[in-house]
Amino acid sequence: MKKILLLLMLLPTLALAAPSAEEIVEKANRASYYAGKDGRADITMTITAPDGSTRSRQFTMLRLTDKGDDQKFYVYFKAPADVRKMAFLVWKNAARDDDRWLWLPALNLKKRIAPGDKRTSFVGSDFYYEDVSGRGTEEDKHQLVEETAEAYVLRSEPKDANSVEFAWYQVWIDKQNFLPLKAIYYDLQGQAYRQVEALKVEIIDGHPTVIDAKASDLRAGTSTINSFSNISYDNNLNPRIFTERFLRRPPREVGK
Repeated sequence: MKKILLLLMLLPTLALAAPSAEEIVEKANRASYYAGKDGRADITMTITAPDGSTRSRQFTMLRLTDKGDDQKFYVYFKAPADVRKMAFLVWKNAARDDDRWLWLPALNLKKRIAPGDKRTSFVGSDFYYEDVSGRGTEEDKHQLVEETAEAYVLRSEPKDANSVEFAWYQVWIDKQNFLPLKAIYYDLQGQAYRQVEALKVEIIDGHPTVIDAKASDLRAGTSTINSFSNISYDNNLNPRIFTERFLRRPPREVGK
């Protein structure tokens, strides 16, 4: 009887125990990239230079969860004129490197993006190609280093240090909805050089959704804000959209 009473007393404490770092990262990945069976959004990208001058780009993104954890992403650029009709296609493969293609209409060129280029600038912004579809959770070693009232704080180090430019990064994940609130990347000297953060979150179709996201190059003094609008989930998108054929000819789902 005493053992049963002791167990009952311990249950509240056990229930409050934080999930493991791996569980937190997996939930964050689901919350960020797997809401609904598919998704659509219009994005306005504003790039700010060190002198404060800005330039903007407008594009539409379509996303489809395929088989298991595999996904496909289609990005079509609408403005300004120098990027209009440019398209970006990602096949996110859970078991191997992702496949990525970029269509450059001005050059009539379809460019295959190599795995080593995924952590380079996405069309001249402070976001990376990898930011579009996400980084594989198994590519890093994760450690829960702090827990605040609002967030889990994790430190993540790459398993293959030669495949990325960072030595480690620290990420704050919302305890309620598991969306990443902020991530700071550090170099081998322990200096912070890049930051990505969620500026605004809203509930769309029942899913917590980042409305404004910001990426900053802390060395260059540049930053980029992506503002999302016309967001929708479970649109029954046709899988044929996410093929190389539609790099040259945008589907009607991206609008005008």
